[in-house]
Amino acid sequence: MGLRGAESAAPSGGMPSLPGFFGRQNKYLRMDDVALGPPPEHEEEGVRAGRRRSSTRYVFACSVFASLNSVLLGYDVGVMSGCILFIQRDLHITEVQQEVLVGCLSFVSLLGSLAGGRTADALGRKRTIGLAAAVFQAGALVMTLAPSFRVLMAGRLLAGIGIGFGVMIAPVYIAEISPAASRGSFTSFPEIFINLGILLGYVSNYVFSGLPDHLGWRVMLAVGIVPSVSIVFALLVIPESPRWLVVQNKAAEARAVLLRVTDGEEEADERLAEIEAAAASAANSGETVWRELSRPSPTIRRMLVTGLGIQCFQQITGIDALVYYSPTIFRDAGVTTESQLLLATVAVGFFKTAFIALAIVLIDRVGRKPLLYVSTVGMTVCLVILASTLWLLAHGAVPKALGVAVAVVAVCGDVAFFSVGIGPVCWVTSSEIFPLRLRSQAAALGAAVNRVTSGTVAMSFLSVSRAMTVAGAFSAFAAISALSVVFVHRFVPETKGKTLEEIELLFGGGEGGEGVTVSPGEVELGDAEHLVRK
Repeated sequence: MGLRGAESAAPSGGMPSLPGFFGRQNKYLRMDDVALGPPPEHEEEGVRAGRRRSSTRYVFACSVFASLNSVLLGYDVGVMSGCILFIQRDLHITEVQQEVLVGCLSFVSLLGSLAGGRTADALGRKRTIGLAAAVFQAGALVMTLAPSFRVLMAGRLLAGIGIGFGVMIAPVYIAEISPAASRGSFTSFPEIFINLGILLGYVSNYVFSGLPDHLGWRVMLAVGIVPSVSIVFALLVIPESPRWLVVQNKAAEARAVLLRVTDGEEEADERLAEIEAAAASAANSGETVWRELSRPSPTIRRMLVTGLGIQCFQQITGIDALVYYSPTIFRDAGVTTESQLLLATVAVGFFKTAFIALAIVLIDRVGRKPLLYVSTVGMTVCLVILASTLWLLAHGAVPKALGVAVAVVAVCGDVAFFSVGIGPVCWVTSSEIFPLRLRSQAAALGAAVNRVTSGTVAMSFLSVSRAMTVAGAFSAFAAISALSVVFVHRFVPETKGKTLEEIELLFGGGEGGEGVTVSPGEVELGDAEHLVRK
């Protein structure tokens, strides 16, 4: 049979009834309605609409709670950009120590991400979310009380492991409980929470900048413990992933969860059958996950190229250099006072957060690939403008006020284009393209690539800028960003509206068994309309 399209997001046919429109049933009935009874089709449509609203609200709440760990990553990234100024003066650390302190989080978090894949398969998605919060809390507490650079580094390493767990598990969990029609929007939630955390970190820098040096950075770091405490409540609310429950031979529990996240029993049973079929296929494959990932079939190889490649390009285009070192960049552009530097940084955080909200609205309407095109092209243009402006300012070729204004706009534009496309779409794509048997550990591998790339950029930016100027560093980022446009065109398929079990067909899933083979480069969504199961 042909592939199914996305489920409709609204009741089909005509305007919704008044009870459906207002989201509740009217308790008063007309006498003739009682006598004649409502038309059966209208009654059934109203029930479906009510179930759809209820399930959507439930998945929305679960996605929000599962994404709270992402606030921790964002806050740490944002707050460290200002903290480093105070830590440098208080603990008298060198420039190399600054780079290590900032960049080590990404390298250490990759260990958490890699371990998180196996942990999520062994303990479940829900418990892994709780473990991530607990480990981060311990690290943040050590950093807050650190009397020396060594203790500060120990706390940051511990916090990095917790962040690594959290950053890989949230998109996987949300993708596994979300319906196909809205999976893109819900799976984008971790990215908006990362951006919200970054904005909160910037605001914390600005609010506490008046405190003494030895106290200011400690208070800034301590505030980051608050979001992780709320995760304790979240764990009481969210269910376990139905796909993990099926793998653990808990089909009845999985069906109970699916009844909460689908429109009714028929859809729940249909999705349960698909998950059980995928789980049975994984059980019969006879290969361990890492053996299959290290010696992939052509289908899995194409998935890995797409999943790992988009994770790499998300970071190698320099977004963390802008976020971590925005005060340094603005100082190089000509902003002098510390309050102006931190205020300009808050503007960057605002744009980064605001545009991720736009991406969540558009991702399931226009699709993943159009947003990636807009994002990568826009980032390339902004990086070229930023590099050119910094070069002109360094040579005195433009008025200082004009140059500073253009530089700030270019930085804000770059983070805005990042947030509207490759920022959230990267995590959405990585969490939905892999089959069930590989999903958590392949997603963990992708998160590890993301963290390695992020750490490399963060730890080398100051040294690279010193060697080839800040303008030269952003010229290199612009060239890499241009390559990301080519990568998106060549390797990233459109997955909007497909179930997780159907997406495998876009990469040629089913080679040697049921399904079809798709040659490299033929993974556009339009091709999927011509694919049929044998």
